[in-house]
Amino acid sequence: MSLPEGFLPRIFFILEEYWGSFMSGVGNTMLIAVVSTFIGCIIGFLVGMIQTIPTDKEENPVKFYFMLIVKFILNAYVEIFRGTPMMVQAMFIYYGSSMVFGIDLGMYQAAFLIVSINTGAYMAETVRGGILSIDPGQTEGAMAIGMNHWQTMMSVILPQALRNIMPQIGNNLIINIKDTCVLSVIGMMELFYTTKGIAGAYYTYFEAFSITMVLYFILTFTCSRILRYIEMRMDGPDNYELVMSDALTMGEGTYRMPNKEKDTNADLRAHKQSEASKNALNHGSQRGNL
Repeated sequence: MSLPEGFLPRIFFILEEYWGSFMSGVGNTMLIAVVSTFIGCIIGFLVGMIQTIPTDKEENPVKFYFMLIVKFILNAYVEIFRGTPMMVQAMFIYYGSSMVFGIDLGMYQAAFLIVSINTGAYMAETVRGGILSIDPGQTEGAMAIGMNHWQTMMSVILPQALRNIMPQIGNNLIINIKDTCVLSVIGMMELFYTTKGIAGAYYTYFEAFSITMVLYFILTFTCSRILRYIEMRMDGPDNYELVMSDALTMGEGTYRMPNKEKDTNADLRAHKQSEASKNALNHGSQRGNL
């Protein structure tokens, strides 16, 4: 089939011919981005919590030096993977794992590993900052009632820090959707790699990558809106209604109003007793005078 003339006719022609290939690339891109972001968040949470473990050389020297070594290794991991491009990491891990360690990684295995550990390095610093942003008094209070570091993190600190770092989690997902294109250097059939093949078939690079740009925008915009909605749900309502009744108190109908008729009779009896006492007092005083 001959290529039509004009920008829009070529756009529709490419969509008609290669729509399935575009959707396959979109599926691979989203699969790698979502799964790798999830795994990277787990790595980041673990690394961030370990980095905030308090140590005291005087109290436990063995624990102090052990944690010093562990934190040094984790800091090296964070700095290396934040300070080098993901494309270089992809080449290093994919080819280096085979040459140095004899591990033959598949395309998907390599893609998940590369994006996950890269995301974990960024998330580790995000989690560490989120933990440090919580009032230290809450950690001290949790420790005062007997919680250890992990119990304090899981039950007190992280539930509050999660709301603060939720925008960064969404930001990492958006970045990963776009940065999966660097995996094309190891032959991963994601959206960018697929588009290169489509564009090369008819030399329609401008038209093909215009479609890809729109697809990337749709993916990132949709994910950002979904994540914004999740953030709003985590915030809760803006206004709260005051509770006008207490569930721990007695329910409606258990109170009895005072009986006005009985109260009136009681007042009359009290008045009569008062009058009788006065009369007796007056009678006694009269007899004393006699």
